[in-house]
Amino acid sequence: MKRFVQIILLLMISYALYTGYSVWTYGDEKVSEADAAIVLGAAQWNGKPSPVFEGRLKQGIELYKEGHVEYLILTGGKSEQAASSEAEVGKGYAMEHGVNEEDILFEDQSLITEDNLSNAKEVSDEKGIRSFFIVSDQFHLKRAVAMAKHLGMKVEGVPTQYSAYKSMETKVPFFLREWGYWMVQPVTKLIML
Repeated sequence: MKRFVQIILLLMISYALYTGYSVWTYGDEKVSEADAAIVLGAAQWNGKPSPVFEGRLKQGIELYKEGHVEYLILTGGKSEQAASSEAEVGKGYAMEHGVNEEDILFEDQSLITEDNLSNAKEVSDEKGIRSFFIVSDQFHLKRAVAMAKHLGMKVEGVPTQYSAYKSMETKVPFFLREWGYWMVQPVTKLIML
């Protein structure tokens, strides 16, 4: 029995380490092509993208300008206090930085990642868009890509190189939240069986 417990503990520790490493390193900086880049919303502050959202937008715009995608799909609704949605603010920012308006699609109804992706899929279906890059911060990508694949989307994750999460002080809480998701998810699935 003692040996069995040791094996279980070893497996749990191995899973935790593997999961942590995969969250920390997820995403492909070397991309080929896709039909569109889905830029996940973050927040907007008085009509301007928050630093987190701006970093994601910059990466999406770079993919567009370098010819890796034909379209940008911007996501994010608005809180009760906001005058504009994240997607609307993102659209204005993208146009100011050289993206053609006809190449920008957006959904402005969602406030969480799963809804961002589901609504982006609906918008893209209308245009016949079938392949995607998801642009977000490194630690958020593994979960976002898993959600998109669950929706039947053909996706790759692209981490923004302009992330606002630069210091360990800002990276660690974000990483722990995302890592926690992957640690709790298997337990939740077992409970629901």
